Amino acid sequence: MNLMEAILGGGGSPVSSMAKRFGLNEDTVTTVIGQVLPALTNGVKRNVSQQGGLESLLQALGTGNHDRYLDNPDALTGSEAVEDGNGILGHLFGSKATSRTLAKRASKTTGVSSGILKQMLPLIAGLAMGALKKQGGSSGLLEQLLGGGGASSSSSSALGSLTNLLDADGDGSPIDDLLGMAKKLF
Repeated sequence: MNLMEAILGGGGSPVSSMAKRFGLNEDTVTTVIGQVLPALTNGVKRNVSQQGGLESLLQALGTGNHDRYLDNPDALTGSEAVEDGNGILGHLFGSKATSRTLAKRASKTTGVSSGILKQMLPLIAGLAMGALKKQGGSSGLLEQLLGGGGASSSSSSALGSLTNLLDADGDGSPIDDLLGMAKKLF
């Protein structure tokens, strides 16, 4: 299961909650999430590939309570969700300019105003981290990574599992997701 499937199959109805919050229909919110998720997964992949990035991700997943956004969509309505999501975006993208660019690009393909998309991005980032935590926990990935303790075969297997989770379109390859995102940004 990839992150999009995990978000759409969450215990609550985050898509419905976001649709109500922003005055959009659920299909539009699903389309927006589908347009934005590759950029978020690309940011996670980039961060994980850097020195200490995997450890940082594991710490964020282990200490963050991001899965609450999937289990209780009402948690998306609070200011804490926006703050949490903005923190995630800052970590993944490094600057607000990247988030703004992503909102503008997604606006062109979805028809949703970039102003609304800027408000949605932090919530989608929280959902993505929640889905990553849930999928990583249910698959045993987080335990494998945490318990790997330097065993290279275990770490390689775990990183392969992480790559599968970050495959936004579910085709088994994250490369097309990276290329697609690069195409949209440039």
